Amino acid sequence: MGMEWPPTPAQQRKAVVASGSALKLVLFVILAGLALRLLVGPAAYLLPPTAAPEGAARLFPAPGMERTGGGGIPSVEMDDAVFTLTSSEPLTALDKKEGSPKPEESCDLFHGEWVPNSSGPAYTNASCRFIESPQNCMTNGRPDTDYLNWRWKPYGCEVPPFDGKKFLDGMKGKHWALIGDSILRNHVQSLLCLLSKVEDATEVYHGDTFRSRRWHFPSHDFTVSLIWAPFLVKAKIFEDDDGVSTADLQLHLDVLEKNWTSQWESFDYVVISTGQWFFKTAVYWENGVAIGCHSCQNKTLKERPPEYSFRRALKVAFQFITSSPHKPVVFYRTWAPSHFENGEWFSGGTCNRTAPFKPGEAGDREMDNKMWRIEREEFDNAVANKGPIDGDRLKLLDTFELSLLRPDGHSGPYRAYHPYVKGMTAQVQNDCLHWCLPGPIDAWNDVLMKMLAKD
Repeated sequence: MGMEWPPTPAQQRKAVVASGSALKLVLFVILAGLALRLLVGPAAYLLPPTAAPEGAARLFPAPGMERTGGGGIPSVEMDDAVFTLTSSEPLTALDKKEGSPKPEESCDLFHGEWVPNSSGPAYTNASCRFIESPQNCMTNGRPDTDYLNWRWKPYGCEVPPFDGKKFLDGMKGKHWALIGDSILRNHVQSLLCLLSKVEDATEVYHGDTFRSRRWHFPSHDFTVSLIWAPFLVKAKIFEDDDGVSTADLQLHLDVLEKNWTSQWESFDYVVISTGQWFFKTAVYWENGVAIGCHSCQNKTLKERPPEYSFRRALKVAFQFITSSPHKPVVFYRTWAPSHFENGEWFSGGTCNRTAPFKPGEAGDREMDNKMWRIEREEFDNAVANKGPIDGDRLKLLDTFELSLLRPDGHSGPYRAYHPYVKGMTAQVQNDCLHWCLPGPIDAWNDVLMKMLAKD
């Protein structure tokens, strides 16, 4: 048997060359195959897809975005597709231009915070003649002005300033009614001031006490009515403008106040509300019989809390609104909180703050929150049982949170003209319920305008 010697250097070089040539040939064949696959690309997409492992996520293009031509380059529109991962079902892609809700559409207008506003108020006491004396804080000598430089900012969206021209142009020939207590009077003054930048209103009616009034904008044939109905239900009231009573209120919880129901068919839009009056001493009537009272002198009547009468009045009012054959657009405005500290209006309470609360700073507002929950429950019940009401014509104008955060916006001692002219120690009654004008209540109209624009 002969021995096998290792190859000579010359033989090694030949082997290397041969193997290198073979490698080049293999690479050429692979590249040629890839080139051919690209040239006949459409056929590749006719092959059945490789099955994904069970439970694994799969990705499918949106309808109308499938690859339809040769080559592997997707349409530019694919960049706009939003893909959702699922564990077992085929993925669907929502086109952002068509299916996904816009941030503005999902924004809660009533949940947010007050942020600085360098633009200042939309009007002043000098530019608007509709501000009544108890809310004319600037004329009455309020020394600070920081309360004028804030705007309401919902989380996730913006509320533009009220646009008086757009509002009046859109409301030609319409009749608005604001129905409720003195907070609604405060509200209507704000609305008139904002609109006066476009057209000055003419008063065409007022009641004997000026609590119910009506204004007309002749160039736009637009009417605004303020209707005094502090309980919405029928009430016999025995008190003066300073809140001093000579007898207990008589409140008929099953009978609505005719001064607003008798005019209902003339209204195209309604802002309606009630509130703080239910804390007053009152005797409650139903079916012509006294069924109880709140803090009344007649101790033979059953004591009932204000929550009882509040809920009953709301229920009757909503029943009328939803069952009436006339269907104006109705905004129910929620509870307006007061900000008395160190007492109430009748016991030396004050409101001397000069900046808004930050979220969470308002503290425990048990009664305010309780009344707010009641009205939202009754509103939800009304919407659920609205029957033949046309479309979404009953709306919630939920101003509670944005109002709660503004303890600095009330008239306070400046409900009176220069209350401290005789010295800062003077005994002055504060108003910590109504709002300075201009002031935070103007944001109610900003939000109202935004709600109208969304529709």
